[in-house]
Amino acid sequence: MRGAPKELELFFDSIALRKRVLEVLSKEPCYGFPSPDPNCGHGERTASVLLLLGHFSPAKDALPEAGIILNKRSEKVRQPGDLCCPGGGVEKLDYLFARLLALRGSTLSKWPAWGRLKAAHPERAAFLSVMYATGLRESWEEMGANPFGLTFLGPLPRQCLTMYRQTIHPMVAWMSAQKRFRLSSEVERIVGFPLRALLDPGNYACYRLTAPPHLNWGFKGESEDFPCFVHSVDGRRELLWGATFKIVTRFLELIFGFKAPALTGLPLISGRLDENYVNGGNRNCAGP
Repeated sequence: MRGAPKELELFFDSIALRKRVLEVLSKEPCYGFPSPDPNCGHGERTASVLLLLGHFSPAKDALPEAGIILNKRSEKVRQPGDLCCPGGGVEKLDYLFARLLALRGSTLSKWPAWGRLKAAHPERAAFLSVMYATGLRESWEEMGANPFGLTFLGPLPRQCLTMYRQTIHPMVAWMSAQKRFRLSSEVERIVGFPLRALLDPGNYACYRLTAPPHLNWGFKGESEDFPCFVHSVDGRRELLWGATFKIVTRFLELIFGFKAPALTGLPLISGRLDENYVNGGNRNCAGP
C-alpha cells in the first residue's frame, strides 16, 4: 500500500503500536507541552479534544486493526456532518478531576514523561492534566467513552482556530475494546478510519468550498481549497477536513513520518457552507 510504513505489524499489534506512540509523544518537544505558539493570538477560548486510537473491524468479517475513532456531528449542532474528535471547553469539575488524574498510580502518572514534565515544568503538567480531564469528560458526555478504558499516550501540538478564536489542545489516548457507545444528541454516529487507509496518499483529495458572502467565513475569494481525506465506511463516503484533519495528519507525521500530499493534482470535491452549517446549534465538538 502506498505511503504505509514498513512495520505493517503495527496495524494489528496494539502493544507494539502503543509503544511506538508512547516513545514519540514522550520526547521533547511533545512533553514540553504547551510550548509558545506565535501563530496563536490572545484571548482565545481554550478547548481540549481526545484523538482516540483503538482496534476495530473496518469491514464485516475483517480482522480487527488499529485506527482512529471520531464522532460525526449531528444535524442538531453547528457544522453538521463534519467529523471531529470528542472534546470541548474546560468546566470547573475538570480541575478536581485533574488532581485525581495526577495522583500516584493514575493514568497520567504512568505516562513515561510525566515525572520529567512535573519536575521541570509543574505549571505545564498541571495544565496538561486539566486538558486531559476535559477530554475525558467530554468523550463520556458525547459518546459514552469509558474513562477507565482509556490509556493516555501523550499530547499533540495545539491547533489555533482564528475564525472561532479558539485554541485546541489534542490529547492522544488508546481506547480498549468498547462495543457499545451512548451517543448524545450532538453525535450522529461513530466513524473509524484504519491507519492503513490514512497512510495511503490515494485517499486524499482537494475540498473546494464556497460560502455566501454574508456568512463572512473568511475566504480569500468566492471559494477556497482545503486538503481532505476521503474513505468509505459501512458503504458511506466520509470526508475529513479542517482542524480535525490537521490534528490527525500531524499525528501521522509524528508517528510514521507520513505527510499528506500537496493539493496540486488531487481529485476535486466540491462543497458549500450554508447558514445552518455556520450558525446552527449552541454546543458542539471543538473545531471544524
